[in-house]
Amino acid sequence: MAQTIRNHNTRTFEDLIAEAAAAPVDGWDFSWLDGRATEERPSWGYARAMAARWARATAALDVQTGGGEVLAAVPQLPPLAVATEGWPPNVARATALLHPRGVAVVADADEPPLPFGDGAFDLVTSRHPVQTWWPEIARVLTPGGTYFSQQVGPASVFELVEYFLGPQSADVRGRRDPGKARAEAEAAGLQVADLRQEKLRTEFHDIGAVVYFLRKVVWMVPGFTVEEYEDKLAALDEQIRTDGPFVAHTTRFLIEARKPLRSS
Repeated sequence: MAQTIRNHNTRTFEDLIAEAAAAPVDGWDFSWLDGRATEERPSWGYARAMAARWARATAALDVQTGGGEVLAAVPQLPPLAVATEGWPPNVARATALLHPRGVAVVADADEPPLPFGDGAFDLVTSRHPVQTWWPEIARVLTPGGTYFSQQVGPASVFELVEYFLGPQSADVRGRRDPGKARAEAEAAGLQVADLRQEKLRTEFHDIGAVVYFLRKVVWMVPGFTVEEYEDKLAALDEQIRTDGPFVAHTTRFLIEARKPLRSS
């Protein structure tokens, strides 16, 4: 991802921290990091592929839509378009973005059951779901319907996680394994048509970018606060100023699964 990097490291540690700590983190828009961090994008182009599937659908659902940013960019929507979201600030943001497009935004706790009847949708999508409830996905899909999702893969950005939390166990590093996703999808009665994974370079160019990222992606370092990790942040700030950007690696996988036309 090409991006002009601005040198924020001419500013003091305190100024960078204060700015990042005050920045709003609602929604799923990472534009605050423009010029401060870069992340390679997966080769499959999820947003474009998702938009193509929505254009062909008759009834579609976007699960855990966040602030609705990805769905709002879809050029052509089906006659029935619905999104769910569980975090109240994101529900409000998604409603403002999506209601003018005719998308119904449903506040949902992101736990079973999904608040829809059996076979309600011929397409269900989700970008970076916290968890995929495969039996519920299978239930709300029509026979022949498709689930299409880009998900966070195992040990994503763990160079940063382990900088703050120390080495993680093999069990923790192995979570979000795409092989497990395949097995769970198939156990729910779905047929996996596509499964791909990529490892992508991510760079943080100043300490403010690190703070903002950890405030926004709250599961990376649970309970993260500037006060608790001030010493580590100060050491990392010095490292970035001396050695250049902090490099980590994001993992992503793409999964597409279909509900059979007839149950076996």
